[in-house]
Amino acid sequence: MAERTATIERVTKETKINLTLDLDGRGQYHIETGSGFFDHMLSHLARHGLFDLELKAAGDLHVDAHHTVEDVAICLGEALDKALADKRGIVRFGWAAAPMEESLAQVAVDICGRPYCVYQVQYQADKIGDFDVELVGEFLRSFSNNARLNLHVNVPYGSNNHHIAEAIFKALGRALAQAAARDERIRDVPSTKGVL
Repeated sequence: MAERTATIERVTKETKINLTLDLDGRGQYHIETGSGFFDHMLSHLARHGLFDLELKAAGDLHVDAHHTVEDVAICLGEALDKALADKRGIVRFGWAAAPMEESLAQVAVDICGRPYCVYQVQYQADKIGDFDVELVGEFLRSFSNNARLNLHVNVPYGSNNHHIAEAIFKALGRALAQAAARDERIRDVPSTKGVL
């Protein structure tokens, strides 16, 4: 079987990013974005998605983390889309619920070629340490757009911001692992249209 890997490099006046993704990995990662909390979230995505992820990002963190988070999401989305190639043989849909103490995150994905993000999450404060919680939503929307997938994120309850965000990234990893998995019964593209 063909390897499902991709390497993306993005250089702007705001960020410089090098990212390599292996969809058929073991959940191993080396992540450096300059934001400890963001590194922590991406490590959950890789570990629970069983993706190998190498990521080095340098951004204008003296401004804030917005550009770094958004551009990493762009690169990760592009890498996923590229690694999946024509999407032949994939399951396509994935869903996971991840509890994190008092919080529960539900994530559903459809790797369909039509990006759309629904994000229904309420936080109890604006920051987790020095990380703006609004950047979680920015990451998910940018990732969905560039991976060209449908993404629904719902947190029905939770009171600890860190737990809420962590549950989201864990559930996203599991949902993506399920959707990107190969199924030997699927010999072509999983769509009645014949294309994704």
